Amino acid sequence: MDLGVRWKLHGDGRTPAPGAVVRPDERLSWPRTVGLGAQHVVAMFGASFVAPVLMGLDPNLAIMMSGVATVIFLLATRGRIPSYLGCSLSFVGVAAVIRAQGGTSATVTGAVFVVGVALFLAGLAVQRFGARIIHVTMPPIVTGAVVMLIGFNLAPVTASTYWPQDQWTALLVMLFTGLAVVCLRGFWSRIAIFLGLLFGYGLSWASDRVLGKIHSVDASGKVTDHWRLDFSGVGKAEWIGLPSFHGPSFQWSAILVALPVVIALVAENAGHIKAVGEMTGHRLDDKLGTAISADGVASMLSTAVGGPPNTTYSENIGVMAATRVYSTAAYWAAAGFALLFGVCPKFGAVVAAIPGGVLGGITVILYGMIGLLGAQIWINAKVDLRNPLNLVPAAAGITIGVGNVSMKFGEHFTLSGIALGTLVVITGYHALGALAPAHLKPQEPLLDEGTSTYDEEDGQRAKS
Repeated sequence: MDLGVRWKLHGDGRTPAPGAVVRPDERLSWPRTVGLGAQHVVAMFGASFVAPVLMGLDPNLAIMMSGVATVIFLLATRGRIPSYLGCSLSFVGVAAVIRAQGGTSATVTGAVFVVGVALFLAGLAVQRFGARIIHVTMPPIVTGAVVMLIGFNLAPVTASTYWPQDQWTALLVMLFTGLAVVCLRGFWSRIAIFLGLLFGYGLSWASDRVLGKIHSVDASGKVTDHWRLDFSGVGKAEWIGLPSFHGPSFQWSAILVALPVVIALVAENAGHIKAVGEMTGHRLDDKLGTAISADGVASMLSTAVGGPPNTTYSENIGVMAATRVYSTAAYWAAAGFALLFGVCPKFGAVVAAIPGGVLGGITVILYGMIGLLGAQIWINAKVDLRNPLNLVPAAAGITIGVGNVSMKFGEHFTLSGIALGTLVVITGYHALGALAPAHLKPQEPLLDEGTSTYDEEDGQRAKS
């Protein structure tokens, strides 16, 4: 059985031709592939480390299980979809609500385990009835809006958490990374994000030596005099150590709070598949159900041992957009790093020591790239934003997602941000579509027609 673990060498394996892309079934030389895998780990590490902390879960276990989840996803999709599965930020608010109700970590993971089951079943439905189910509910105007609000919803993280910690370092890192992406050539341009992090790390260390402590907000949000680069946690951390495992427990009240996030996860997966398809130029509709189910299985496995749920990571879409390297070999390397780092608390402490200002400079570019991929979907699908049927639900949903607008239903149930924005875009589009006059309703087919070259090659490989 073809599990998608064989790759053709792209060119000489060193420097792709200008404008060329490294396809999912291709790879660069192994040293370069491993380096790109490390860059993907760095890109996802901040959110995958911070999210479980905010949820009250073990971040080292989150990193380890993200590697396991990525392996499951790559095997399930047979290497056709380059994706990293990391801790989902959509559940941070859910965990806060459950804990406010007196729930424990086991209660949180139990509720999220059920969400994983629901996501798995949704994927099976797509596999059984086809990607048309998703396309009927989420045509290009909807998918593009969801991708856009997912990306831009992350903007407040940069603006309120990272950037204020050291605005000048953030600005210089942003400029350096932008110059590296545009001006460097060959392999160096493809690891520009990683180079930006190294630059920021060094700049922060030098600033501490020359300028002393900075007076600004720290990682906890308090305004203090603090070092930009704090190694105190690194010295205390062990080199080798297992994360903390625990089983889930199930309470209906917690489950009902968590279940609506399925909407966001399906949208994230559909948006991710659409974005990757747009970037690689290969139609991936046939893998949508498999991808959703694989995400569900990965989340169930992670939460069963006390870890957080997983989702396809927007941060890594940004890395691919910047590097134009879509090789799944790089994601296998990233998964391997994550498994190793999961049992190395000291490495986690080193990465966690990356100054907030550095992350601010990096994420202001990455998160923007993610959001603009939604616009690319609209452009490629020739979505008519002069049509109020398209304009109104997209405008409302994006504003809700970006502004993190909340709706409270009763005392304990709240929808906000990505989940609420996604729900408004989907329901708004179809409700207005049912009432709109005929001349406003789209006439184009819901699915792209034809088969890509990549699909044809897949078929030939399957027959051989």
